[in-house]
Amino acid sequence: MDQFSTALLENEHSGQAVSHPERDTRQIIVDTAERFFRDIGYQKTTVADIAKSLRMSPANVYRFFDSKKSINEAVLERYKREQEEAIIAIADQDRPAADRLRDILTTSFRLNAARFAGHARMQEMVCAAMEESWDAILAHIERFDAVLRRVVADGTARGEFRAIEPAHATGCIRTAMIRFMHPLLISQCECIPGPSAEEMVSFILSALEARPERG
Repeated sequence: MDQFSTALLENEHSGQAVSHPERDTRQIIVDTAERFFRDIGYQKTTVADIAKSLRMSPANVYRFFDSKKSINEAVLERYKREQEEAIIAIADQDRPAADRLRDILTTSFRLNAARFAGHARMQEMVCAAMEESWDAILAHIERFDAVLRRVVADGTARGEFRAIEPAHATGCIRTAMIRFMHPLLISQCECIPGPSAEEMVSFILSALEARPERG
């Protein structure tokens, strides 16, 4: 009996909700799936491919994930969690709101570009998520927006930004940055004339900047 099957049986007999071996096995499945998605693409990868690579049966993989879609969600969740943790760390810093907002937007662009720009098979994975797991993507967008709203509200309270409703400003910021945030548009818009990510961020900050009232 292989180590994965042993871990499953031990967990089954112990009655524990989630054992350390189970968490480890889930992680190994996600790691393997990510490699397949990157190497041959999401559409060509099957649960049987993942199971065979791990010397597991497909039935054992389905003990941890009920479908290939849920495996894809777990792969993307790791990426989203990394991005969210990075921008939250920036938002929590004791610095001017404009500096934090600039770093949040440029960091998000760089992380997405590094993962997806020029990687057609990884973009295929994102397309599948947009078709099959839109609710999970919307949840990530809302968490991203919540960080932006907090920084915009802080900047407004400090007098750095003009009086503006944070939720409205956040929607405008995300829309303005979409070609630098969306995994597919980052590549597709590379050849379209327009500002760089840094130039767009500077434009956004200029639009938010508080200006002295004219006498």
